[in-house]
Amino acid sequence: MAIESFNPYTGRVVRRFRAFSWAKTERILAQAAREALTWRTTSFAHRAERMHRAAALLRARQDELARLMAIEMGKPVADGRAEVEKCALTCDYYADHAEEFLQDELIKTPAQRSFISHEPLGVVLAVMPWNFPFWQVVRFAAPALMAGNVGLLKHASNVPQCALALEAIFHDAGFPAATFRTLLIGSDLVEKLIADDRLKAVTLTGSELAGSKVAATAGAHIKKTVLELGGSDAFIVLADADLELAAKTAAQARMINAGQSCIAAKRFIVEKPVIKEFINQLKTHLLAFRTGDPLDEATQYGPLARPDLADELTEQVEDSVRQGAKVELYGGQSEAGNALFRPMILSRVKPGQRAYHEELFGPVALVLEAHDADDAVRLANDSPFGLGGAIWTHDAKRGEALARRVEAGAVFVNSMVKSSPEMPFGGVKKSGYGRELSYLGIREFVNQKSIWIGGDVPLRDGKKTE
Repeated sequence: MAIESFNPYTGRVVRRFRAFSWAKTERILAQAAREALTWRTTSFAHRAERMHRAAALLRARQDELARLMAIEMGKPVADGRAEVEKCALTCDYYADHAEEFLQDELIKTPAQRSFISHEPLGVVLAVMPWNFPFWQVVRFAAPALMAGNVGLLKHASNVPQCALALEAIFHDAGFPAATFRTLLIGSDLVEKLIADDRLKAVTLTGSELAGSKVAATAGAHIKKTVLELGGSDAFIVLADADLELAAKTAAQARMINAGQSCIAAKRFIVEKPVIKEFINQLKTHLLAFRTGDPLDEATQYGPLARPDLADELTEQVEDSVRQGAKVELYGGQSEAGNALFRPMILSRVKPGQRAYHEELFGPVALVLEAHDADDAVRLANDSPFGLGGAIWTHDAKRGEALARRVEAGAVFVNSMVKSSPEMPFGGVKKSGYGRELSYLGIREFVNQKSIWIGGDVPLRDGKKTE
C-alpha cells in the first residue's frame, strides 16, 4: 500500500513515504515496551506538565496543522483549526482530571483496607482513520499517556504528514520519544504487531470490516480492544419541532467534514405532516454551503478525501435510486474519478435499498417518513449501526423519554450530535464497543486491580473464607 500525501483538490501527490520494514517496526515496539516500564512509574503531575505543553504546542501550530489537513484530506482550514483547538482542549482536560479519574476507589469489605487500583496496561496500538487526522488520535493518546500507557500510531496511509506532525508535538512537549511513535506501515504489519506479546491492547476507529479483522486477531491473542466503527445516525424530527431550527441544524449535521463523519446525521426521520416542508428547507440550507479550495478561508466544504470514495458513494446512490429511492436534490460527482461530491437528498428510502442499510460516507441526506413518534424510533433502530442520534421536539421531556429508546451510544435532544472530552463516546451494535473520552475512556486501557489488605480472616461456619 502506498503511503503518500495525495491532495484531493488538486489531484496531485504531494509527498511519498517509504513504508517501515518489520525490522524497523519491531525495533520501535521494543523501545516502546522498555519505556512502558518507566513511564508507568512517573507521577500524574509529571505527565500533566507535558500534556499541558502538548496543548500549548497544538494551539501554537494550529495554522500549520490545519494546512496539512487541507492538503492531505481536503478539510477546509477553518474546520482544521477548530479540530486542533478541540485536541488542545482534550489534552488540557486529561492533564487536569486524569489523577482524579484513576485514583484508588475504596471498597467496604471485611478487610482492613480494600480498594480498586487503576494501573496502565503498557503498549497500546491505535489504528486510526483519515477523516479527523488529529482529533481521532488525540482522543486516544491524551488519556492513554496520562494513564501511564505508551502509544503506537498506525494512521491512515493518506495522512502521513499529519501523523508525523502529531508525533513531533508530543516529543517537543517533553514526552520521552518511545512513549508515542508513528508507524508508517501498511495494514499487513498490524496483525504481526497485535500477535506480539509486548503489545497489550488495540484501539481502532474505522470501518466495520477493519474493526472485525482487528477484533478477530486481538481475540485470537487475548488482547483488549476498543472499536469505534461506522454510523448511520438518525435525526428524528417530530411534527411539533421548531422546523426552521431543525432543518438548519440538519444541514450542518449532514455536512460535517463534507459528510465524512461517523456521527454526521445521515438518516432524517421526519413525521409525515412536516416532511415536505422539512425537505424544502433542508434543500435550501444544503445549497447555501460553499465549496472550493480547502486552503481558502471562505470554503465550507471541500472534496472527499479520495476520488475512489466519491466513486463508491456515487455507486451507492445510483443503486438505491434504481431500487426505488427518489432524488430530491441533485448533486454528486460531475464525473467519475472526481473527488468533489456536491450535496444530495434522497427520499422514499426503504428496506432493501443500499441507502437504507449501508453507511453513506459523504454529503447525501436520506429522508424517511414516520407515521408518529413510535414509528420514528422504530425506523431509527432498524439499522445495523448505533453510534449517535438526535431527536427534535418542542417537548423536551418527551424527547428524553424517546432518547432512552433509541439504540445508540449517544442521543442528543434538540441539538446536533457531537463529541466532547467530558462525555463518553462510542457505539453499540455494529458501531463498535468500548468508550473513548470522559472518565470511562481513560479506564479502558487500565488494569482494574482489586487490592485487599487483610487482617484476621473472618470465619463462616467454622471455616476460613476466601
